[in-house]
Amino acid sequence: MTQRKLFGTDGVRGLSNAEPMTAETVMKLGIAAGRHFTRGKHRHTVVIGKDTRLSGYMLEPALTAGFISVGMDVILVGPIPTPGVAMLTRSMRCDLGVMISASHNPFEDNGIKLFGPDGYKLSDAIEAEIETMMVGNGLDAARVPAVSLGRAKRLEDAQGRYIEYAKTTFPRGLRLDGLKIVLDCANGAAYKVAPTVLWELGAEVIKVGVEPDGFNINRDCGSLHPERMSELVRAYRANLGMALDGDADRVLFCDEKGDMVDGDQVLALIAGHWQQTKQLNGDAVVSTVMSNLGLERHLQNLNLKLIRTAVGDRYVVEQMRESGYNLGGEQSGHIIMGQHATTGDGIIAALQVLAALVAAGRPASETLRLFQPVPQLLKNVRLSAGTKADEILKLEIVQQAIAAVQKRLDGRGRLVIRKSGTEPLIRIMAEGDDANEVNTVVADLADVIAKAAA
Repeated sequence: MTQRKLFGTDGVRGLSNAEPMTAETVMKLGIAAGRHFTRGKHRHTVVIGKDTRLSGYMLEPALTAGFISVGMDVILVGPIPTPGVAMLTRSMRCDLGVMISASHNPFEDNGIKLFGPDGYKLSDAIEAEIETMMVGNGLDAARVPAVSLGRAKRLEDAQGRYIEYAKTTFPRGLRLDGLKIVLDCANGAAYKVAPTVLWELGAEVIKVGVEPDGFNINRDCGSLHPERMSELVRAYRANLGMALDGDADRVLFCDEKGDMVDGDQVLALIAGHWQQTKQLNGDAVVSTVMSNLGLERHLQNLNLKLIRTAVGDRYVVEQMRESGYNLGGEQSGHIIMGQHATTGDGIIAALQVLAALVAAGRPASETLRLFQPVPQLLKNVRLSAGTKADEILKLEIVQQAIAAVQKRLDGRGRLVIRKSGTEPLIRIMAEGDDANEVNTVVADLADVIAKAAA
């Protein structure tokens, strides 16, 4: 298989109006992806959604031009959560779905996420095939005669369709009446739909991050900056706080005291609730190598397994589909529920948490905090331009340092070293029962890698 260079762990991402996030390259991506998913003689269709970044106005028409040039009809839905695009791709029988978003990144960045006709993100192999077509001579051959060009139209009720679908995932007979919820939409894709879903189910919603201006997505708000949410929960004496990221495929919470709850605690809550209600498939939860050891121990106490994958929600989804599991996610707040969605969905995950909270009838501080996390530390080593993470990690001095830490933690903790799929970083994560030891080994290893990369 051809090595992917354009695609990272979650689609294509980069600085807007610089390669690869230029109108020219994105149009080529539209041509190549459109050609790949043109199969059969029916009229082919692609649905395109986006978040609230200014650069979306540049990338949306570039993608549209690419798809139209290969004979695909384009359905434009405007700002909508990433899982909304996945849902619409399947429900409207589209051949392809596209989300224009850089997720939790600042507004200067943007990205492209692709979904196949089944609503799932593309495999590494398909992404490699699309890249190959982009750099070869396949683009010229992909263009259709003028008589066969596609058309573009806007779907006015896309947000309404997603709102109604999200509400169907909330258990029948339950309501959110009496709950006061602080909701931070990160000035992103869910700024309209998320408050509507909660309000229509009965909650009192205190909204923040619902005034996007093209520049303020994720700025001092959302799941990346939940401090404001926590402050408002305390100020308004709310029952719960929820913070989405820019494209609403992840969610973090805080309890009524303003204390944060991450994705590992959410997985523990939903797993236990689904185990009791006999909804959990395979007595297992799928997460990544970054999930806390405390979650693994908690699940073991429930006679459940934790299956770990590489970092990236699509790898979690691939393992879930391969093994028939229906619950997975990431510490960062991506929660995937197989019977409800094909990708991480912050709103639907929040509804499952709220359902468990209502059923328990206890405060969020008791319901959402099910285990004591093992001390864990993540540190990033930023690389200079042109420095390749793979080459640094292969250096003998770095390999020796990694081996020494692994030996030191053996049986008492874990070490995870990986390159970022979206930024020029090497990420170092260690965890163990001794917090001082964790801090020491991460600092020492970061120093070795930083010097090797200098």
